[in-house]
Amino acid sequence: MSEPIITIEQVSFKYPGGSEWVLQDSSLTVNKGEFLAIIGGNGSGKSTLCKTINGLIPHYYTGDFEGSVLVNGINTYESTVSVLSQKVGYVYQDFENQLMRPTVFEDVAFAPLNFGEPNFKEKAEWALNVLGLTNIKDKSIWQLSGGQKHLTAIAGVLALNPEILIIDEPVAQLDPHHAKEIYEKLKVLQQNHGKTIIVIEHHTEFIADFCSDVALLDQGGVLWKHDVKAGLQRIDDLLVRQISPPQVTQAAVSAHNPSSNELPITIHEAADYFRKYKRNDAGKEKHVPPLNEKTEELVRLEHVSHYAKSLKNKKHVILDDIHLSIRERERIALVGTNGAGKSTLMKSLAGIIKPSEGTGQIGPFELEKTSLEKLSQVVAYVFQNPEEMFIEDSISKDLSFFADSRKLKMEEFLQQLVTSFRLEKVIDKDGRLISGGQQRRSALAIGLAIQPSLLMLDEPTASLDVKSRQEMVKTLHQASNQVKSVLIATHDMQLVAEWASRVIVMDKGKIIYDGLPVDMFAKDYICDLAGLIPPQIVQLSNQLKLDPVALSISDFMNHVEMEESYGVR
Repeated sequence: MSEPIITIEQVSFKYPGGSEWVLQDSSLTVNKGEFLAIIGGNGSGKSTLCKTINGLIPHYYTGDFEGSVLVNGINTYESTVSVLSQKVGYVYQDFENQLMRPTVFEDVAFAPLNFGEPNFKEKAEWALNVLGLTNIKDKSIWQLSGGQKHLTAIAGVLALNPEILIIDEPVAQLDPHHAKEIYEKLKVLQQNHGKTIIVIEHHTEFIADFCSDVALLDQGGVLWKHDVKAGLQRIDDLLVRQISPPQVTQAAVSAHNPSSNELPITIHEAADYFRKYKRNDAGKEKHVPPLNEKTEELVRLEHVSHYAKSLKNKKHVILDDIHLSIRERERIALVGTNGAGKSTLMKSLAGIIKPSEGTGQIGPFELEKTSLEKLSQVVAYVFQNPEEMFIEDSISKDLSFFADSRKLKMEEFLQQLVTSFRLEKVIDKDGRLISGGQQRRSALAIGLAIQPSLLMLDEPTASLDVKSRQEMVKTLHQASNQVKSVLIATHDMQLVAEWASRVIVMDKGKIIYDGLPVDMFAKDYICDLAGLIPPQIVQLSNQLKLDPVALSISDFMNHVEMEESYGVR
């Protein structure tokens, strides 16, 4: 019989000064050893609910609190955050803010040391060993990749050996390889070490592969909790709340709309489900979109390299002999693991950093001889954190900053941007105080306000829920019509598959692939080398030996519909 470790009963909460209840009569039971995913749209109360478990609510956020929360028999209202932190480890979405010491070992040992544990070193060594970090324990925090930093933050809370681990958005800022690695480590903690794992997650594919249970929040309440198979098959419940079911589940619904207990949620289940549609491609032509070889060249880089020096004064190669040409009307996705050199390449194109070696031409300007101010006339770079795009106290002033500083008359164009990106409701607000989706739309509009030839964006869909992500994809298509070319650095393989006309893969500062997305996803060695994991529908296509692979659900359904029309089963 399952043993409850967390019992939340009729909890309601309102933040200090807030006018609305963020949680309303929420009840949830979590059993010991579960791997629970908490899902829901923005504002549904996911993070707030989890903060009642470690005592931040009501002890740190002292708003209006009603109901009760028991953690392994301890009433959180009657306990303290200090006591609860030894029972509940919490890794926040902005996990880098939890890294406080100069080296990995010192950071992981920080919590047990400050709790006065005499064996704090042994506790830190145990946490590092469990998560496979022993080989980097002496590295400086700044040397780590995004995945290593995230694992270090998890190790820091694991060093106290809590029974419960809560991770908010485990994969939001990570490349596919490191994202999968995080979940594999969490699964080991659940299965081999008896930990109860709770994740707040938007990606239902990870939930399907790794979680045991899923709970849906809506308008501050827990709508339901089910085992993962039953939960992800509740398609209507998910879609109405802008939660995207796994791609293979959506494909199954589109194929036959079967009863819910027949729907696959993993690639393995879907491969069995769709095996009858396995096609014979003999004699069928592969559709390959044309490259823009006859359009005007916008960017050319030759022998571009960039180096940085370590604390020990050793040369560290970030960009290694890059050759690159970008032509007009291209939608380019720049992909690779954290630390592959993507952001450095984009910052070089924007003039934010000067390459150590090589030459470049961007529009009429020579890269190595042109100031940042002049390059900004042809290149716009939208940072991964949209807050960095806001320098004034309103979106209106941020949008007009470029025009005002150069005394340009652009009122009509700027108004078009406001309308195109649906910014009417936030135009007079400080960009740092609006929602994540609004921030990203505003940041993109600010980039377009300089009327660049080349628009570059760093992780435009990171940390967005499904609804905001869909809006961003539409916005990117809009942006493609307003500039000569668009270049995005992204870990979002679904975005690569559905949006990009060209994909550039980087690994260790080098370009290892430059071509069509459909060809890249068919090259397993490229994906493996660069730590890329194709979207579910692409992996399913590969398993079913579809040629060319389907890059989207609609592509896949065209194969299915074609097979059915010929009576192939």
